[in-house]
Amino acid sequence: MSFKKIEVLGKIVSSGLVAVIRAESADQAAHIAEACGLGGVAALEITFTVPGATRVIEHLAKRPTGSILLGAGTVLDPETARIAILAGAQFIVSPAFNPHTARLCNRYQVPYLPGAATIREVVEAMESGADIVKVFPGEILGPEFVKAVKGPLPQAQLMPTGGVSIDNVDEWIKAGAVAVGVGGSLTAGAKTGDFATITKLARQFVEKIKHTRGR
Repeated sequence: MSFKKIEVLGKIVSSGLVAVIRAESADQAAHIAEACGLGGVAALEITFTVPGATRVIEHLAKRPTGSILLGAGTVLDPETARIAILAGAQFIVSPAFNPHTARLCNRYQVPYLPGAATIREVVEAMESGADIVKVFPGEILGPEFVKAVKGPLPQAQLMPTGGVSIDNVDEWIKAGAVAVGVGGSLTAGAKTGDFATITKLARQFVEKIKHTRGR
């Protein structure tokens, strides 16, 4: 299913949760994606640290996943971004801002979510067209960073990744994050084949975000 840029951004913000999938194999990544989908996750980020990440994206893009968004993560350059988009990625996530990747994503009207760890990097990303800026590494910066940035930059749309758990996701949302990226604390069960726990945790994340927002 194809979505326009504004629809992709709207779904990410509306749900507030992006599941970051780092797996040991393409098959494991596909199982994690299915478990996340059953738990109500609206957006999946397949990182390019996954072996055969392109094939995983292609495989998931061909499956009837309904309204689940499919994105590519750990994208370091425009070449990888283009490969991901051709494979079916609907949004691109990077650990750091890359102006050439931003230009390519803007050219094809695909949302680009670059990482930033300083207010200068946040502003640079926004000036280059990033509609949502990934706060990374979240475990080091903490919710206080989001709150601090939102002071002088209330227009900044921030999404922390790293350090987000079911215990502190409400703190990130209260600080002003429009969404959160969650990896290991959501998908750890995959290491033992416990995909049911992933589905259960996904539901808990979705519900806690809604509750914190007062919905």
